[in-house]
Amino acid sequence: MRESPFMAVIHQTTLKPTKLELLTAWLPTRPWYRGDGVPSLVKAGGFRLDDPQGEVGMEFMVVADTSGARPVAYFVPLTYRGAPLDEAEDALVGTMEHGVLGRRWAYDGCHDPVLLAQFAALIEGRVQAQDQNVTDTVDQDVSRAFSGDVLPRFPTVWNDDEGTELKAADGTVLRLQRVLAPADAPEEAIGHVAGAWTLPGGVRERGLFAVLRPA
Repeated sequence: MRESPFMAVIHQTTLKPTKLELLTAWLPTRPWYRGDGVPSLVKAGGFRLDDPQGEVGMEFMVVADTSGARPVAYFVPLTYRGAPLDEAEDALVGTMEHGVLGRRWAYDGCHDPVLLAQFAALIEGRVQAQDQNVTDTVDQDVSRAFSGDVLPRFPTVWNDDEGTELKAADGTVLRLQRVLAPADAPEEAIGHVAGAWTLPGGVRERGLFAVLRPA
Protein backbone atom coordinates (compact mmCIF):
# COMPACT_ATOMS: atom_id res chain seq x y z
CA MET A 1 0.00 0.00 0.00
CA ARG A 2 1.45 3.37 -0.98
CA GLU A 3 1.66 6.18 1.53
CA SER A 4 0.87 8.79 -1.12
CA PRO A 5 -0.61 8.90 -4.62
CA PHE A 6 2.37 10.96 -5.77
CA MET A 7 4.54 9.21 -8.34
CA ALA A 8 7.84 10.63 -9.53
CA VAL A 9 8.08 11.41 -13.24
CA ILE A 10 11.22 10.05 -14.86
CA HIS A 11 12.48 12.59 -17.39
CA GLN A 12 14.31 11.41 -20.50
CA THR A 13 16.84 14.21 -20.62
CA THR A 14 20.51 15.07 -20.22
CA LEU A 15 22.63 15.29 -17.07
CA LYS A 16 25.94 17.12 -16.92
CA PRO A 17 27.96 15.56 -15.44
CA THR A 18 26.25 12.18 -15.59
CA LYS A 19 25.53 10.11 -12.49
CA LEU A 20 28.26 7.65 -13.42
CA GLU A 21 30.74 10.50 -13.81
CA LEU A 22 29.86 11.78 -10.33
CA LEU A 23 30.26 8.30 -8.86
CA THR A 24 33.58 7.75 -10.63
CA ALA A 25 35.03 10.57 -8.54
CA TRP A 26 33.12 9.75 -5.33
CA LEU A 27 33.45 5.96 -4.98
CA PRO A 28 37.25 5.93 -4.41
CA THR A 29 36.71 8.21 -1.38
CA ARG A 30 34.63 5.53 0.37
CA PRO A 31 36.28 3.06 2.80
CA TRP A 32 34.30 0.17 1.28
CA TYR A 33 35.56 0.79 -2.26
CA ARG A 34 37.56 -2.26 -3.34
CA GLY A 35 39.44 -0.83 -6.33
CA ASP A 36 43.00 0.46 -6.48
CA GLY A 37 42.48 3.52 -8.65
CA VAL A 38 39.91 5.24 -10.84
CA PRO A 39 36.85 3.04 -11.36
CA SER A 40 35.35 2.25 -14.75
CA LEU A 41 31.62 2.18 -14.03
CA VAL A 42 28.62 0.78 -15.84
CA LYS A 43 25.04 0.72 -14.71
CA ALA A 44 24.05 -2.72 -13.38
CA GLY A 45 20.58 -2.23 -11.89
CA GLY A 46 18.68 -0.61 -9.07
CA PHE A 47 15.27 0.78 -8.18
CA ARG A 48 13.55 3.97 -7.04
CA LEU A 49 11.31 5.16 -4.22
CA ASP A 50 8.88 8.07 -4.34
CA ASP A 51 8.89 11.07 -2.02
CA PRO A 52 5.31 11.57 -0.74
CA GLN A 53 5.92 15.33 -0.93
CA GLY A 54 7.22 15.17 -4.49
CA GLU A 55 10.37 17.15 -3.72
CA VAL A 56 13.26 14.68 -3.45
CA GLY A 57 14.32 12.18 -6.08
CA MET A 58 15.45 8.83 -4.67
CA GLU A 59 17.39 6.22 -6.59
CA PHE A 60 19.07 3.07 -5.32
CA MET A 61 21.71 2.48 -7.97
CA VAL A 62 23.76 -0.62 -8.58
CA VAL A 63 26.93 0.12 -10.50
CA ALA A 64 29.63 -2.31 -11.59
CA ASP A 65 33.30 -1.35 -11.59
CA THR A 66 35.08 -3.08 -14.46
CA SER A 67 38.55 -1.62 -13.81
CA GLY A 68 39.86 -4.76 -12.10
CA ALA A 69 40.27 -8.39 -13.09
CA ARG A 70 36.64 -9.07 -12.11
CA PRO A 71 33.69 -6.67 -12.02
CA VAL A 72 32.61 -5.51 -8.56
CA ALA A 73 29.01 -4.40 -7.98
CA TYR A 74 28.22 -1.58 -5.55
CA PHE A 75 24.92 -0.51 -3.99
CA VAL A 76 24.62 3.29 -3.96
CA PRO A 77 21.44 4.97 -2.63
CA LEU A 78 21.26 8.56 -3.90
CA THR A 79 18.95 11.51 -3.41
CA TYR A 80 18.52 14.39 -5.83
CA ARG A 81 17.48 17.78 -4.49
CA GLY A 82 16.73 21.17 -5.97
CA ALA A 83 18.64 22.95 -3.16
CA PRO A 84 21.41 21.97 -0.74
CA LEU A 85 20.47 19.75 2.20
CA ASP A 86 21.20 21.51 5.50
CA GLU A 87 24.24 20.26 7.44
CA ALA A 88 25.01 17.56 4.87
CA GLU A 89 28.13 18.89 3.16
CA ASP A 90 30.05 15.68 3.92
CA ALA A 91 27.30 13.62 2.26
CA LEU A 92 27.35 15.56 -1.02
CA VAL A 93 28.28 13.36 -3.98
CA GLY A 94 28.22 16.30 -6.41
CA THR A 95 26.05 18.68 -8.40
CA MET A 96 24.75 18.30 -11.94
CA GLU A 97 22.67 20.19 -14.46
CA HIS A 98 19.39 18.46 -15.29
CA GLY A 99 17.97 19.24 -18.73
CA VAL A 100 14.46 19.81 -17.30
CA LEU A 101 14.87 20.53 -13.58
CA GLY A 102 18.08 22.60 -13.63
CA ARG A 103 20.73 22.38 -10.93
CA ARG A 104 20.47 19.24 -8.79
CA TRP A 105 22.40 18.34 -5.65
CA ALA A 106 23.15 14.60 -5.37
CA TYR A 107 23.65 13.16 -1.88
CA ASP A 108 24.63 9.87 -0.32
CA GLY A 109 21.11 8.77 0.57
CA CYS A 110 22.17 7.23 3.89
CA HIS A 111 22.44 10.79 5.22
CA ASP A 112 19.16 12.07 3.78
CA PRO A 113 16.16 11.85 6.16
CA VAL A 114 13.67 11.59 3.30
CA LEU A 115 15.34 8.52 1.85
CA LEU A 116 15.77 6.90 5.26
CA ALA A 117 12.06 7.36 6.03
CA GLN A 118 10.98 5.85 2.73
CA PHE A 119 13.49 3.01 2.95
CA ALA A 120 12.02 2.16 6.36
CA ALA A 121 8.56 2.24 4.79
CA LEU A 122 9.78 -0.19 2.13
CA ILE A 123 11.13 -2.62 4.74
CA GLU A 124 7.87 -2.38 6.70
CA GLY A 125 5.85 -3.06 3.55
CA ARG A 126 4.08 0.31 3.42
CA VAL A 127 5.49 1.27 0.00
CA GLN A 128 6.75 -0.63 -3.03
CA ALA A 129 10.01 -0.32 -4.92
CA GLN A 130 9.55 1.41 -8.27
CA ASP A 131 11.20 0.63 -11.59
CA GLN A 132 14.39 2.59 -12.11
CA ASN A 133 13.52 3.69 -15.64
CA VAL A 134 9.72 3.56 -16.07
CA THR A 135 7.25 5.89 -14.34
CA ASP A 136 4.55 4.34 -12.12
CA THR A 137 5.83 0.77 -12.47
CA VAL A 138 6.58 -1.55 -9.55
CA ASP A 139 9.96 -3.28 -9.59
CA GLN A 140 9.05 -6.93 -9.12
CA ASP A 141 12.69 -7.96 -8.58
CA VAL A 142 12.90 -6.16 -5.23
CA SER A 143 11.76 -8.14 -2.18
CA ARG A 144 11.59 -7.24 1.49
CA ALA A 145 10.85 -8.83 4.84
CA PHE A 146 10.37 -7.57 8.39
CA SER A 147 9.32 -9.50 11.48
CA GLY A 148 8.44 -6.42 13.55
CA ASP A 149 5.82 -3.67 13.33
CA VAL A 150 7.63 -0.31 13.13
CA LEU A 151 11.29 0.40 12.56
CA PRO A 152 13.15 2.76 14.91
CA ARG A 153 14.93 5.85 13.67
CA PHE A 154 18.59 5.43 12.72
CA PRO A 155 20.39 8.67 13.72
CA THR A 156 23.92 7.23 13.56
CA VAL A 157 25.60 6.48 10.23
CA TRP A 158 28.99 4.77 10.09
CA ASN A 159 31.03 3.65 7.07
CA ASP A 160 33.64 0.92 7.34
CA ASP A 161 35.47 -1.28 4.85
CA GLU A 162 32.48 -3.64 4.63
CA GLY A 163 29.65 -1.18 4.06
CA THR A 164 27.43 1.33 5.83
CA GLU A 165 25.91 0.76 9.25
CA LEU A 166 22.90 2.70 10.50
CA LYS A 167 22.31 2.31 14.23
CA ALA A 168 19.22 3.08 16.29
CA ALA A 169 19.22 4.22 19.92
CA ASP A 170 18.01 0.79 21.04
CA GLY A 171 20.94 -0.92 19.31
CA THR A 172 19.06 -2.15 16.24
CA VAL A 173 21.38 -2.08 13.21
CA LEU A 174 20.52 -1.63 9.54
CA ARG A 175 23.52 -2.70 7.46
CA LEU A 176 23.70 -1.62 3.82
CA GLN A 177 25.60 -4.13 1.71
CA ARG A 178 27.66 -1.69 -0.33
CA VAL A 179 29.72 -4.41 -2.03
CA LEU A 180 27.20 -6.83 -3.51
CA ALA A 181 27.39 -10.60 -3.82
CA PRO A 182 24.82 -13.41 -4.08
CA ALA A 183 23.54 -14.14 -0.57
CA ASP A 184 20.50 -15.03 1.51
CA ALA A 185 19.40 -13.29 4.69
CA PRO A 186 21.23 -14.57 7.79
CA GLU A 187 19.22 -16.44 10.44
CA GLU A 188 19.54 -13.64 12.98
CA ALA A 189 18.12 -11.01 10.63
CA ILE A 190 14.76 -9.47 11.53
CA GLY A 191 14.38 -7.80 8.15
CA HIS A 192 16.02 -7.29 4.79
CA VAL A 193 15.77 -5.86 1.28
CA ALA A 194 16.99 -7.96 -1.64
CA GLY A 195 17.17 -7.52 -5.38
CA ALA A 196 18.91 -8.42 -8.61
CA TRP A 197 21.58 -6.82 -10.78
CA THR A 198 23.29 -7.64 -14.08
CA LEU A 199 27.06 -7.67 -14.45
CA PRO A 200 28.86 -6.94 -17.73
CA GLY A 201 28.51 -9.93 -20.02
CA GLY A 202 24.91 -10.50 -18.95
CA VAL A 203 25.59 -12.38 -15.71
CA ARG A 204 22.49 -11.99 -13.53
CA GLU A 205 22.95 -12.10 -9.76
CA ARG A 206 20.65 -11.71 -6.78
CA GLY A 207 21.53 -10.82 -3.22
CA LEU A 208 20.96 -8.57 -0.24
CA PHE A 209 20.88 -4.77 -0.43
CA ALA A 210 20.27 -4.30 3.30
CA VAL A 211 20.01 -6.46 6.43
CA LEU A 212 18.28 -5.52 9.68
CA ARG A 213 19.66 -7.06 12.89
CA PRO A 214 18.28 -6.81 16.44
CA ALA A 215 20.06 -5.13 19.31
